[in-house]
Amino acid sequence: MVLSCSNLEPRGTGDLGLVIERASGSVVLVETTGRTALARIEGLGDLSHASAVFSRDGRYAYVFGRDGGLSKVDLLAARLERRVIQAGNSIGGAISQDGRIVAVANYTPGGIRLFDAATLEPLSEVRTGAKVVGIGDAPGNRFVFSLFEAGEIWIVDASAPAQPQVLRLKGIGKQPYDGFVTPDGRYYLAGLFGEDGIALVDLWNPQAGARRVLEGYGRGEEPLPVYKMPHLRGWAAAGRYLFLPAVGRHEVLALDRVTWKEAARIAVHGQPVFAVAQPGGRRVWVNFAFPDNDVVQVIDTADMRVLREIRPGRAVLHLEFTPRGEQAWISSRDDGAVVVYDTASFAELARLKAESPSGIFLAARAFMTGF
Repeated sequence: MVLSCSNLEPRGTGDLGLVIERASGSVVLVETTGRTALARIEGLGDLSHASAVFSRDGRYAYVFGRDGGLSKVDLLAARLERRVIQAGNSIGGAISQDGRIVAVANYTPGGIRLFDAATLEPLSEVRTGAKVVGIGDAPGNRFVFSLFEAGEIWIVDASAPAQPQVLRLKGIGKQPYDGFVTPDGRYYLAGLFGEDGIALVDLWNPQAGARRVLEGYGRGEEPLPVYKMPHLRGWAAAGRYLFLPAVGRHEVLALDRVTWKEAARIAVHGQPVFAVAQPGGRRVWVNFAFPDNDVVQVIDTADMRVLREIRPGRAVLHLEFTPRGEQAWISSRDDGAVVVYDTASFAELARLKAESPSGIFLAARAFMTGF
C-alpha cells in the first residue's frame, strides 16, 4: 500500500496531503489525482489531537502533536525534517501570513510559542496563564486565539517575532472552546461552551472588542449532554453564510455574514462535530459525535436542508475536499480507512488503508481557504 521514499517520483506539492494516524505517531503522504498513498512517515509522537499547516511554498507541513511536539515534514522527500518538544500539551498551531513564523498553541503550560519556520528555532513566547484554544492566523502577521478558563481573546502581532505585541480582549463570554478567522481574514469567531452564543471580533477594528452573535440560540430548551466538542473553522463559509455546529444540539446553525444574525437552523442526524463547506459553497458536509459517528450528512445551502446521507464507516473523524471540490476525503478511524467520494454522484472512488486515521490535510486546499 505504501511505497518507500526512494520510489517517489518528482512532482508538485499541489497534489499532496497528509493523513494523521493518531494511534501510531505517523502520517501517510497521499496524492489526490490517483487517490493513492505514497509513503508513511513515522516518529511524530502523540497525534491523538493533531493538526497541520503548510509552508507558503507547499513543500513542508508543520504537524502539532498533543505531546507538545512540533514536527516539520518534507512532503517531496517524504521524511521528518525536524521535531522539537516545545511544551507539555499542545492543541494546534498556525503559520504567519508571510510564512516565516510558526505559532504553537499550548494547554500546558498555556500560552503560545513562536518558531522560525525554516529552522524550528524558538523566537519568543507569549504567556497567558490559561489554556489556549482556537488559534488562527490573520493579516499583518497576527495570531488570534482564545483562553478557555479566562474568557478572553488575544491578538498577537508577530511582525517583530522576538518582541510580539499583545492586545487582550476581556469578558468575551464563558469558556471559549474553539475559534477561527473567516476566509477573508477580517473576522475572528469563538464558540462559547459556558453559554449559548458566539464571540465576534472585527480584526479591522479589534480595539472595539468582541460582540455577541447567536446569543441564546438554545434558550428555553433543555440542553443535551455533549459527547464531543464541535470544531469551528472557516471551512464552513459558504457564500453569505457560515454553517456552525450547535453545541450539544442536533442542529447546524446558519449565520448570516452580513447581518450577523441567525438565518436558519438545520436539523441533522446527531451532534455535529465538523461542518465543512464543499468548494463552491453549494453544499456543506457534516459528521457527528458518538454514537452517531458512522454517518455523514450533506446539506444543500440553497434550500437549507439535508440533501444526502452516506455511511463511510465507523467513527468518522474528519472531512476534507480537493481544491476544486470534485472529491471528498473522509477518515473512518475504527475501519482503518480513508474513503474518497465523488461529490457529484456520491459514488465511492477509493478506500485507502490507514492506522486509526483522523485529520486529513491537503497542501493546495490550505491555500484556498484563506486565513
